[in-house]
Amino acid sequence: MGEQRVDEGSEPRELRIFMRRLLNDLRALDRMIADGLIESGVRRIGAEQELFLANHDWRVAPVSLEVLQRVTDPHFTTEIAQFNLEINLDPILFGGNCLSKMEKKLNALISRARVAARACGAEVVLTGILPTIRKSDLELGNMTPKPRYFALNSALARLRGGPYEFRVNGTDELIMKHDSWMLEACCTSFQVHYQVNSHEFANLYNVAQLATAPVLAAAANAPLLFGKRLWRETRIPLFQQSIDTRHAGNHLRERSSRVRFGQRWVKNSVMELFQEDLSSFRILLGAPVDEDPLAMLREGLVPQLQALRVYNGTVWRWNRACYGVTEGRPHLRIEARAFPSGPTVVDEIANAAFFFGLMSGLSHEHPNIAEDVDFDDAKSNFFAAARFGLDAQLTWLGGEPIPARGLIRGRLIPLAREGLLEAGILTSDVDRYLGVIDERVKSGRTGSQWLLSSFSHMRKEATKDEALTALTAATVDRQIGGKPVHQWALARAREGSMSKQTHLCVEEFMTTDLFTVHEDEAVDLVAKLMDWKRVRHIPVENEQGALVGLISCFEVLRQLEQSVGEVSEQPIPVSEIMVRDPRTIAPETLTLDAIALMRREKVDCLPVVKDGRLVGIVTERDFINLAARLLEQKLVGSERSAGASA
Repeated sequence: MGEQRVDEGSEPRELRIFMRRLLNDLRALDRMIADGLIESGVRRIGAEQELFLANHDWRVAPVSLEVLQRVTDPHFTTEIAQFNLEINLDPILFGGNCLSKMEKKLNALISRARVAARACGAEVVLTGILPTIRKSDLELGNMTPKPRYFALNSALARLRGGPYEFRVNGTDELIMKHDSWMLEACCTSFQVHYQVNSHEFANLYNVAQLATAPVLAAAANAPLLFGKRLWRETRIPLFQQSIDTRHAGNHLRERSSRVRFGQRWVKNSVMELFQEDLSSFRILLGAPVDEDPLAMLREGLVPQLQALRVYNGTVWRWNRACYGVTEGRPHLRIEARAFPSGPTVVDEIANAAFFFGLMSGLSHEHPNIAEDVDFDDAKSNFFAAARFGLDAQLTWLGGEPIPARGLIRGRLIPLAREGLLEAGILTSDVDRYLGVIDERVKSGRTGSQWLLSSFSHMRKEATKDEALTALTAATVDRQIGGKPVHQWALARAREGSMSKQTHLCVEEFMTTDLFTVHEDEAVDLVAKLMDWKRVRHIPVENEQGALVGLISCFEVLRQLEQSVGEVSEQPIPVSEIMVRDPRTIAPETLTLDAIALMRREKVDCLPVVKDGRLVGIVTERDFINLAARLLEQKLVGSERSAGASA
């Protein structure tokens, strides 16, 4: 969308003026289409690379503004969070060596970003969701200090009228609330652009809708969030829910999310999408507009359609129609937004090649794809691919259900190959990039599968946070190596060395799978829980999840000792022996501070509380285990150094 100016906190009058300008833009675009002014006969492609910045401990590094100061390159721009960056590639003609040219340019820009990031104590990470990102990283203090981001956050909050609620089910389950749209910052993508003529827009957009699912199934690279194993491409439900302003209400009324796949095929024109969006979604913010597009057309000038472009940046279709001006000529393009960042640049270009090839091949085979496929099947395919990746069952042309792997290797890779060759792409590039897709699908080693397999393997010998740290470190190491993900060795726990983590937070190793009781329950239950689960402390919480007390094995033993020989039909409630208002800490508390507090207060357990709710617990045993792992890593490192010296 570019760096467009916005009116922060726009008043109703300003929004009405902006609406009038937006309607003028739509009239101007409709006239340009009718008069044949939209560029035709030219096919260009482009891309946007989003990425994370991580520090030396492999946690987020909110240093994007410092990195941009060092890069001083117009290809780079900010994202919503200060630990994200975006790289915009120049559009290039679709044909010849455009794919390898795109790879070379992107590698060069990422190399520049790495140099600048390292000077700021950070590293570049290409991944759909950073494994080590924490809920505490998503506070407004990490939002990029630009008016557009804060204006959008305020506008979305007003429409939402309360905290955002998230629920995603996979192997694990994520249920949480958050007070801003910063959860969007968990998601980074590799978005590709495909320029189209106005008269072919409808069919090519529909083809993009159909092609997205199989490409996404093969490209999945975001299965983990906050250490939970969710969808193979968790960005899809997370992003949709992070911008969702709908309320639970009358079940008879249908509402759409501002992040969406769509509701129907496009029949004739791009105008259908813009009209549908404006009919469904309120204007979130205005912007100063200094052009009269209709007057410009009368004078033979090309308008920028500033209002339309600002509004279009606040409606997030997974395949979005975009208007732009290149070399003085207005054009339309399809922006495919569903594909994740990483695992490597070659993987990303392979995903793009697969998508572009399907766009070309499918459109030639099916001049009106809407007649051959039911829209609901295309939409179901999209969410099945996001949820299950290569294990998805997709419904293809003619309503035939077919496993994603068989469909991709048996039908779609050959079709994409024909499409790319027909578009004049070099045979060597076609072989290289579609070969990456074929090997990835054949092996089943997508980015998501590599992350999940590595995570599962490491959890046998490491804590969850150690495994997540190792995943991030190993991702960067292998990205720099440049081999596609299907050739990657699994991550190993020692790759995320904790030797530098003297400022580790308790959130990173606290126990979150808690056994709790209520204060009116019997002490007998507490004794059994401690025996069954081999725990020495059990928090006491109320119905709202707020901590009201803590009970330890010492209180239980003392009570049992006092009751020896007594016969009572009335069990003793937890409230009689629990410690009320125990000392607590926040999840962001540094490890050394937590240890000091336990020594000072002479306690061996600290409940962890966030916003008044119990979220975890740390004990002396946790610190002993942590110290043992750090000592082991130090000894192993010393032995290796000694061996190398010898």
